[in-house]
Amino acid sequence: MPTPAQLPYDSLAAVPSFTVTSSDLSDGERLAMPQVSGIFGAGGEDVSPQLSWSGFPAETKSFVVTCFDPDAPTGSGFWHWNVVDIPVTVTELAAGAGSQDGAHLPEGALQLRNDAGLPGYLGAAPPPGHGPHRYVFAVHAMDCDSLGIDETVGNAIAGFNMFGKVLARAVIIAVYEQ
Repeated sequence: MPTPAQLPYDSLAAVPSFTVTSSDLSDGERLAMPQVSGIFGAGGEDVSPQLSWSGFPAETKSFVVTCFDPDAPTGSGFWHWNVVDIPVTVTELAAGAGSQDGAHLPEGALQLRNDAGLPGYLGAAPPPGHGPHRYVFAVHAMDCDSLGIDETVGNAIAGFNMFGKVLARAVIIAVYEQ
């Protein structure tokens, strides 16, 4: 089994944390089948988990929600979900908010394509026998109302646009293996 990869935020400047909770996943626990991929043939449903957050800095102007697998055998990890420009008045995404059509996202929020090139949340589908993968669900409190990007922007550029604008971050890391 490969050595676990660095977590996606370890090489960035440290920021304060706040609280993120979910009725669908728990830190260090195995993802449930709704959050596993059906599109990639892992038997799941590609349903984004419910997430709610609190305790973020008062100067927060918007949020970004991401899901990243640092253990994907790509050399660069795998972005499963990226929602930007979530209004500061929104402190919860319901289960399924990451549908491909984005119909259940808050007004003003923008969903980027995941690393499979599809809009919305793509569930876990690590290669069989590759060992446990970590799925880093993060809520980023931003110091700006908008990242100033559109849905054609890739996840790396979105991350670059976030650089220096993240006030705080809340993380839940779930695991899954086939």
